[in-house]
Amino acid sequence: MDKKFMLIAGPCVIESEELVMKEAEIIKGIAERLNLDYYFKSSFDKANRTSISSFRGPGIDEGLRILKKVKDTFDLKIATDIHEPWQAEKVAQVADIIQIPAFLCRQTDLLVAAAATGKLINVKKAQFIAPWDMENVVRKLEDSGNKNIMLCERGTTFGYNTLVVDMTGIIEMKKFGYPVVFDATHSVQKPGGKGNTTGGNRAYVEPLAKAAIATGADALFLEVHPDPDNALSDGPNMVKLDELESILTRLIKVYDSVH
Repeated sequence: MDKKFMLIAGPCVIESEELVMKEAEIIKGIAERLNLDYYFKSSFDKANRTSISSFRGPGIDEGLRILKKVKDTFDLKIATDIHEPWQAEKVAQVADIIQIPAFLCRQTDLLVAAAATGKLINVKKAQFIAPWDMENVVRKLEDSGNKNIMLCERGTTFGYNTLVVDMTGIIEMKKFGYPVVFDATHSVQKPGGKGNTTGGNRAYVEPLAKAAIATGADALFLEVHPDPDNALSDGPNMVKLDELESILTRLIKVYDSVH
């Protein structure tokens, strides 16, 4: 194919250096076999967990140290998210993609700080925003001097503890002239659906990803874990590591048919 399938994938949060290194090595092998444009993703801090007692990650300094080790050891590109403007410059020293969480996609200071790094910025569309309203997000980044932008569909609030994915939103966001990523794992969340944690159903990840790619999504975001049921964050939504290659093989067939 002329254009490589772009994949952003890894565990939701950095649970341990051992887990991250193991997973990065395995997914890199899959990406090489399938000829993917691969970015390893994991968060150093999950600042928007449902409960104050939920695991958040190792923090920015230790997290970036681990992500840099992944980058240097496996020659991988890195994606991770920021929650506060001061984090942008520091994260840019390691990350190739700076990701803006959905809840924060309207935060002007955060967008301006991210744009100033010159890095590729992946902005997740908030669950409460219409796809066409992401134009204002795009303008904030452009007016801050950065046109290295991706927009990410991750579902829309549909009643209490439920999300729905409107595939026409991908079409709408592509009108801005930037690539659109589909976050297949967060799109199957049930926010707060288990009381003090988020629920979800990973069985819907592949069908939704197929639909998004067929609609025109340019890239795929997946959170992956060797044992999702015992993961420290977003377990119900994450793809099982030992199923990743077969899922991607099927998704690539859809991608090749529309690109």
